Amino acid sequence: MAELKEADAAQLHQEDVDIKRGEDGDEPPAGDKAAEQAVKIEAAADSDARPSTTTSERHVSIQNKLEGLEMLVDLNGAGRKSCPLCPEEKFKACYSHKLRRHLQNLHWKVYVEFEGQRMCICHLPCRNLKPSLSGDQASGRHVAHYHCVVCSVTIARKTDMISHLKRHVNKGETEASYSGSSDVTLEEPAPSGQAYEIMKELGTNVQLLPNHTTPQKSDTYFNRKMKTNRQLVFCSLAVLAEERNPLECLDAFGATGIMGLQWAKHLRGAVKVTITDISDTCVKMIKENCELNNIRVDGGSRGPRGPDGVGGEAKVAPNATVEVAKMDANVIMHLRPFDYIHLDPYGTAVNYLDAAFRNVRNLGIISVTSTDTGSLYSKSPNVTLRHYGCHVVRTEYYKELAARMIVATVARAAARCNKGIEVLLAVALEHFVLVVVRVLRGPTQADESAKKLRKLVHCQWCEERVFLKLGNMVDDTLPCNCHGSLPGKTAVQLGPLWCGPLFNTGFLRRMLSAAVQHSMDDIQPLVKTLICESECTTLKSLVHGASALSNQVECGVVIKTLQSGEESGPDQSGKRKTGDESGNVVKKLKSDASLEHPPFYYSIHRHSIRGMNMPKLNKFLQYLTEAGFRVSRTHFDPTGVRTDATLEQFKSVLTKYSVPTYTTATAAQTSVSTEKRTVRTADELKPEPQAELCCWLRFTCSHAPQ
Repeated sequence: MAELKEADAAQLHQEDVDIKRGEDGDEPPAGDKAAEQAVKIEAAADSDARPSTTTSERHVSIQNKLEGLEMLVDLNGAGRKSCPLCPEEKFKACYSHKLRRHLQNLHWKVYVEFEGQRMCICHLPCRNLKPSLSGDQASGRHVAHYHCVVCSVTIARKTDMISHLKRHVNKGETEASYSGSSDVTLEEPAPSGQAYEIMKELGTNVQLLPNHTTPQKSDTYFNRKMKTNRQLVFCSLAVLAEERNPLECLDAFGATGIMGLQWAKHLRGAVKVTITDISDTCVKMIKENCELNNIRVDGGSRGPRGPDGVGGEAKVAPNATVEVAKMDANVIMHLRPFDYIHLDPYGTAVNYLDAAFRNVRNLGIISVTSTDTGSLYSKSPNVTLRHYGCHVVRTEYYKELAARMIVATVARAAARCNKGIEVLLAVALEHFVLVVVRVLRGPTQADESAKKLRKLVHCQWCEERVFLKLGNMVDDTLPCNCHGSLPGKTAVQLGPLWCGPLFNTGFLRRMLSAAVQHSMDDIQPLVKTLICESECTTLKSLVHGASALSNQVECGVVIKTLQSGEESGPDQSGKRKTGDESGNVVKKLKSDASLEHPPFYYSIHRHSIRGMNMPKLNKFLQYLTEAGFRVSRTHFDPTGVRTDATLEQFKSVLTKYSVPTYTTATAAQTSVSTEKRTVRTADELKPEPQAELCCWLRFTCSHAPQ
């Protein structure tokens, strides 16, 4: 308030000086006029280019300490002072001691804390008037409210503000993500008067609109929870870049362009990135994000901006080049061939699979991200049947069921183009399912992939499951005896699903090496879990050296990279090496079916025995290994166990090492009762008169004539 008064006084003083100068007839020289005009124009341009203060300045009701709230008013001065958070008609000006008590008891006492910032209650007219009972807006009253420290929205109730902040936390949104990077000056203001927000991920800056978390209201949708997905896709592309160089990759649904920009910024000349989107707003924002990261847009009219903000004269050499196109994903995939294609639409990706396999190069990679968890996780079976052509029910292994269903849909789309697939990676987390496959051309490969699409027989009572072999009937297929001991039909057919492996150990090891190289610490534990799951082992010793990557087998295909071929020296297998200049050598080998991981997993909590204490999960894995079974944990379920044992064998081992829950409790009760019995005296052992009367009445009633 004091600063505003000083500014008003300075402005009035300047106006008085100008009036007096005009009356005296003294005008400044023409050069001074021109300089002042240039300064005004430059200031106006800066004010237009500068983002809104909503992301850089906090509301006065948001403070760290009580002293900060009291510093809004000079409480040490004399005279009456007004409250900075209340209008004059609500709280009249008073002396310092009363105003300090008012700030403590009314505003500070009911604050909401978030990351060290305290949002005090505000009574200023920041919100619209609440209408009166008669519906008159003018005669209404202002409502007390809180200002969100993250998105600056105003919320009336304290409980609603706490719930609002929890939603920010679940989305991964913090105060730093909104206002910590607001020092970057943007060239153009956002549409509809909104301010851009700068977010940094993996060394790449992108500007976002405030409504970027709602895909229904924003074209430039950005999901912070998909960071794991973006890093996994980046590592898979980095592995392919080691095999062939340069390779053409496509981000078919750019939105903000964050994924394609990360590819170009970190892999540089090894990739030629193309980012497409059908929305004009998205294409414009992708180009602006390219300039923000000093990346040249291929075919653009202007280069990256220099430090002085001039668009045409770039003082810094661009880091990479990216092609940005406004085109439908199906159209560009039909027109041009690519080595790597990533599909990440909002929802299902089945509408783009045929176009993706149309022109993808041999031994290329297609990664598919599906976010329609409602249909994938059996919440909408009719939508699942319509999109994927599969019949599914809710099971304990529903996440792996969803992954195998997507792979089956991808395999059918590849077979229609006379292509086969090799599954390199399948990950199903809370909000997405990612499938990465390698494409093999030829009708023979297509037939081999089509043979791995089978029906799954699932017992609805004990949840035992087994893939139906080709030509088999449903009867006597399940190893359980539920169909004979229970009335009615207990088994159902699900699918068709992919019955082959979901992981490739060699590819995952190279992905782990890429994650270590690019300092992606978030996904390294996940990739290590996937490696153990692909080998169906509990070993945690993983090798990252170049010697371990020199000869990787991927579903019967040996792939030697240019780097490994140069460093590994002579071939240890005695085979002749050819084609060192091409960068990779592909040779077909006989696949070893015994090395494939067993399909599906069992949940230890789902099959626990009532009244028994289960062993710890790691101990139980050791017991299964000692029994002669292959066993590992799974990323699909933290309580799941992937093993080649049947459900009956799984339960027998679990029963053997489970301890009854009543054993310890009974022993404790017995010891306590023994101690009490020894302490009681002879007088305490005498029955009470009231107890004798109850016994006599019970005896009389039992012997009374009927």
